[in-house]
Amino acid sequence: MLKQHALIRRPVESRILFLRGRKVLLDRDLAELYRVTVKRLNQQVKRNAERFPEDFMFRLTTVENRLLRSQIATSNGGHGGRRYLPFVFTEHGAIMAASVLNSPRAVEMSVFVVRAFVRLNAILASNRELAAKVMELDRRLRSQDEAIHNIVAAIKRLMKPPVRRVPQIGFRSAIS
Repeated sequence: MLKQHALIRRPVESRILFLRGRKVLLDRDLAELYRVTVKRLNQQVKRNAERFPEDFMFRLTTVENRLLRSQIATSNGGHGGRRYLPFVFTEHGAIMAASVLNSPRAVEMSVFVVRAFVRLNAILASNRELAAKVMELDRRLRSQDEAIHNIVAAIKRLMKPPVRRVPQIGFRSAIS
């Protein structure tokens, strides 16, 4: 099915980023997977702009790009780097990009990309389930800790000897 997947330098899952609450791929990573230049990918996207609504693809802001640049080694824009802010593609945008590129490699890799997004979703779902179970366990332990504290306090009260009133010996004066 996927003969050339060994040529991919990094797994697709490691290229997926979380931006604006979405899982996305940078245009350069998508172009590398589809074996086209970033310029060719972006040209096809611009020519088919109606196929790429905001929930399929968006351009990074200057701040987002700067933050990514500090995390990922990229060339400096003033020295032969990119002139425009990069596009990022959601799962649906990556599939749509394969359809506008219309090459066998793009179609083959789109299946690969979709499977990577599915695996990532499964990992995130299992982490959410695990987090929910940990929260439930923590809640139960807190309620049990409170119950144990109440039981220990009751036992301590029962262990204290009762306070006996010792009658006073002597006379009381009537004047007081």
